[in-house]
Amino acid sequence: MRIVVRLAAPVETVWRALTDPTELRAWFAEHAEVDLPHRYEFWGRYTPEGDAPHQRLLHAGDHTLRFAWSLDGVEATSELSLAAETPETTLLTLTQSHFRMAEMFDGSSIRGVLQTWWSLSLANLNAHLEGREPLPRTDFTSAELRGELLIAAPVDKVWQSLIDSEQASAWFGYPIGIEPWVGGRYAMGGLDAPGAAKIVDLEPERKLGVDWGPMGVGTWELDGSDGKTRLTFVQSGFDEGNPPYPGWAGILAGLSELRRYHEVADWQPIWVEEAIPADA
Repeated sequence: MRIVVRLAAPVETVWRALTDPTELRAWFAEHAEVDLPHRYEFWGRYTPEGDAPHQRLLHAGDHTLRFAWSLDGVEATSELSLAAETPETTLLTLTQSHFRMAEMFDGSSIRGVLQTWWSLSLANLNAHLEGREPLPRTDFTSAELRGELLIAAPVDKVWQSLIDSEQASAWFGYPIGIEPWVGGRYAMGGLDAPGAAKIVDLEPERKLGVDWGPMGVGTWELDGSDGKTRLTFVQSGFDEGNPPYPGWAGILAGLSELRRYHEVADWQPIWVEEAIPADA
């Protein structure tokens, strides 16, 4: 798997955010300890299998971090490398071994969360660098999937960006076909794609509910005040013995761009290259 993002800070600032334990705890992990070039560890409730640190540092230098990470009994390898794009922007490339798309969908291994978990983590890194509140992080110790996001835009504009196919496809970074009525389709990949979800609740400028099948029902509630919108999002009705963490992390990562879509002048997504799965 490979993800490339454009970050709104110089290389040295991004490197510090990646390697300073205090900064890591702000946007990445509940617990983090770093002693380069010997130790790079993170754990806690926001980390897959975060009961203890399971990382082994392999390389640190030249603005590159590489570590082995034991997940579900397999030692995978993660690498983050930085390159200056301009004096004020940095390209970060994340490569991750031992990710299989099938495990994302069938829930057979915690490694199935890696693509969306890394996407959310990198979105929160950019939020941290831009001085914004981080998105809610996935709590792997809880089956309660709930979060809030304050967006500096009127509720009518936020609502339109949630139910208009063109706008939703833009900020989410993936084609989304939406039939904005109860019983209408909400189709990742577009309306011609198979397996569309169904809209089960719709109150204009107030609430949108989407039934994702085994992943449960996602409900987004909007509350506007003083030209801003508070968006509350909840996932419910899934198998609590196997919560849909991959899908939840993906939704959260997408919402980071929804906020930027409304708040950043001349908005462009941070994603330079979409995640490419690997077979290894």
